Amino acid sequence: MSPLKRNEIVALDKRYLWHPYTAMDDYRRDVDPLVIQSASGSRLMDVDGRSYIDANSSWWVSTLGHNHPRIVVALEKQAQDMCHVALAGIAHEGAARLAQKMVEATPESLDYVFFSDNGSTAVEVAMKLALQYWAQNGRPERQRFVALEEAFHGETLGVTALCGVGTFSNLFKETTLESFRVKPPVEEGNLDACVAELEELFDQQADVIAALVLEPMVQGAGGMRIYPAEYLRAARELCDRHDIFLILDEVFTGYGRTGPMWAVEHTQSGKDVVQPDMLCSAKGFSGGTLPMSATLASSRIYDGFLGGRERAFYYGHSFCGNPLGCAVALETLCIFEEEKILQRAVAKIEKIARAFGRFTELPGVARTRSLGMIGALNLAGDSGYLARAGWEVYEEARKRGAYLRPMGDLVYITPALTIPDADLDELLGILEESVRAIA
Repeated sequence: MSPLKRNEIVALDKRYLWHPYTAMDDYRRDVDPLVIQSASGSRLMDVDGRSYIDANSSWWVSTLGHNHPRIVVALEKQAQDMCHVALAGIAHEGAARLAQKMVEATPESLDYVFFSDNGSTAVEVAMKLALQYWAQNGRPERQRFVALEEAFHGETLGVTALCGVGTFSNLFKETTLESFRVKPPVEEGNLDACVAELEELFDQQADVIAALVLEPMVQGAGGMRIYPAEYLRAARELCDRHDIFLILDEVFTGYGRTGPMWAVEHTQSGKDVVQPDMLCSAKGFSGGTLPMSATLASSRIYDGFLGGRERAFYYGHSFCGNPLGCAVALETLCIFEEEKILQRAVAKIEKIARAFGRFTELPGVARTRSLGMIGALNLAGDSGYLARAGWEVYEEARKRGAYLRPMGDLVYITPALTIPDADLDELLGILEESVRAIA
């Protein structure tokens, strides 16, 4: 089959494809899309041979860059032996070794791993585990969840109940589980008030609450809203007091995105790390190679499903624990350890922090912040996910050789942890020029 020309690809795309998070009438009429042919490291290459710095790791998944050679080799090797086998009643080495490695790499409270295929599903698994646990262990009335305002935990209908971003959830309010929502401590000085609000809710409603679900340290799709680790410690204490499960959604924040391997490790600071009852992982989990995710659970939760077939967790997907995904996810963990990815990212983290500190002074910038390999700025004027200003910065950055993915007035970068220093310098320069260009 001969390769298509650029205009032929775009014509087919606009005729047949329905893109995610896209107003398709605008797209078909006005958008000249990037047409990417290959990717390597921190770069995307289009069909015309132009290179773009991937500023968001292709929706936060390529934490080790694109086509890391060790991951490609692991994928090729596994494909020669076995591409897929069901995990129901069947064991295979990749899933067993990966489960062990995940338990060793995560907080001590987590003892068992349930595999699935994306971040939304990983969180939905945690929700269903919590609901079924309480239903068959003496507290069937515990059917509601608590999440933060502006929270985002995925796309499936179950997790939409946790979503605090109205653009994504308002249309589905009548068809989702009922949840409580509390304020996140993202504003300076409001930590105590937010903890008090959570405490009051638990005091009044603990009998019907199955779990508190949090994105630790930073609300990603909610606007890169960063909050202090003290809130996580307070949340754990309140959950312990009322015997409520704490679920940490590390789909975005895990695998070094905020600095340490897991964002919850920010709670260490001279104290023991906060221990979740469940932890959800995806995105960087498979090195940006295949749809793969995991939900880790404590022994208490696992034991709550023992005692016969009627108590089993009847849930799973066709590709749950598939050998290809396990192979690349296992190799990803090995790369993090052996290539000292977190240690090598420290200087890059400092560079991002310094740059976004300077960006506060740029014309048209309302505020900036950074945490780990995340840098974010809000533009002045219209705010919210549907604001236009961020897309103007996107267009300017594209002209200069960088691919951004703004969220309304929010412009951010989440590059690969392995981005070369020269590429990071170039990316930060492009971002500054692009913001100045629309001021």
